[in-house]
Amino acid sequence: MAQRGFEFVSTYADQGLNLPMRQTSGSAGYDIAAAEDVTIPSIWQRGVMATLLMSEAGKSNKDWQTALEKAPAIKPVLVATGIKAYMPQDEYLQLTCRSSNPLKRSLILPNGVGIIDSDYYGNNDNEGHIYVQLLNFGLEDVHIKKGDRIAQGIFLSYQKTDQDIDNGVKRQGGFGSSGQN
Repeated sequence: MAQRGFEFVSTYADQGLNLPMRQTSGSAGYDIAAAEDVTIPSIWQRGVMATLLMSEAGKSNKDWQTALEKAPAIKPVLVATGIKAYMPQDEYLQLTCRSSNPLKRSLILPNGVGIIDSDYYGNNDNEGHIYVQLLNFGLEDVHIKKGDRIAQGIFLSYQKTDQDIDNGVKRQGGFGSSGQN
């Protein structure tokens, strides 16, 4: 029986995607690609928009605050990958930024690393569909095309403390479902 690997999420099975793969024999990470075209807006757009709104409104601090509140918030973009990962219970898939993303594309993972737990696979909410959060700190929008490599996935094992007790709780959902805090 297979221990770890990648599969397509059912809605992306016939979309011409490739499963993640290592690029060299010494690569630790599996390159993960975007399943769809997407634009990652620059984080600077909110400030520019607020400045434009302020220039229309006036120049007081109160006007600046009002303009900033009206400007659209810039949040990380969830980029669909069309894949899911299966692994043993004592492993997880760590999503990391490709080393070229910050320098060449001004893209980072805002959470530093992503953690895909073993029980995320096959969950009822989204089958275990892996999304990559990206934030663009550059001055211009970045356009990701379907098939562009956007992150790396590394399978890792983890240890449990002596006090760890299996509480029997089973995952009930997809992205961000292991807790609200």
